[in-house]
Amino acid sequence: MPTNLKVEKVTEQAELDKVFAVRREVFVVEQHCPPELEWEFEEESNHFLATVDDEPAGACRWRKTDKGYKLERFAVLQKFRGFGIGQALVQAVLNDLPADAGYVYLHAQVQAVSLYEKFNFEKTGPEFEEAGIRHYKMIRK
Repeated sequence: MPTNLKVEKVTEQAELDKVFAVRREVFVVEQHCPPELEWEFEEESNHFLATVDDEPAGACRWRKTDKGYKLERFAVLQKFRGFGIGQALVQAVLNDLPADAGYVYLHAQVQAVSLYEKFNFEKTGPEFEEAGIRHYKMIRK
């Protein structure tokens, strides 16, 4: 179990590079997502980096869309999975959203649905494919 887990909102390029390295490893290398689909909306997003003993362990982001607030790109490096880092990332993002954030949603990979359900997200609509991976749209109730 990680003893020194931190999740921080990051804006400096050095920290953003760590966020992007985590996402590259999880989405592009491990899950074979096309790189051109991975790198979009970076400037308008709020990025978060999870570290364990100052070592990058996970990343995510949120951004305002025309529909509401979308939580995205939750990634935890393989060696850090199963230690609650995903939950810490979700909580950090939810804590960072504006107080008046009414419509909060995400596209959950099928294997991560139960994580988001812990935070009152509910599946809506049919399963769909995004970047070759099965997803459900989930909305926070």
